Amino acid sequence: MDFRRGRGKEELEINLIPLIDVLLVIIIFLMLTTTYSRFSGLEINLPTADSQASQEKSEEIDVAVTARGEITINKTPVGSTDVAVIAEALKRAVPSGAAKPPVLVINADAQATHQRVIDVMQAAQRAGLPYVSFATQVGR
Repeated sequence: MDFRRGRGKEELEINLIPLIDVLLVIIIFLMLTTTYSRFSGLEINLPTADSQASQEKSEEIDVAVTARGEITINKTPVGSTDVAVIAEALKRAVPSGAAKPPVLVINADAQATHQRVIDVMQAAQRAGLPYVSFATQVGR
């Protein structure tokens, strides 16, 4: 005899309420055990600039150092790589009657030796030029 014949098939269902309860407990546990750390930072106050100060353009002396070690000052070649000769050429390049010392801009080739650039910086120090800047180009 088949006793199951009269019964209908029961539909299967998933009870979501226990699943939601378990997920809420996990979320609460994670919220309570999470450590909230503060990252320490350096607070700095940046200086402000006046619009008139940026309009004043200081004098510049352009120094180029080629890959072969040749040095030119304001497109005039310097015959020697000696620091004293470069310093004398820099002193001659300073405009007379300048209120502030000019900025020395060094345009060094990427293949130029480091020593030539240091020589130019030493010559600038001997010539009394305290402001030195390096020209760069935007990366490729």
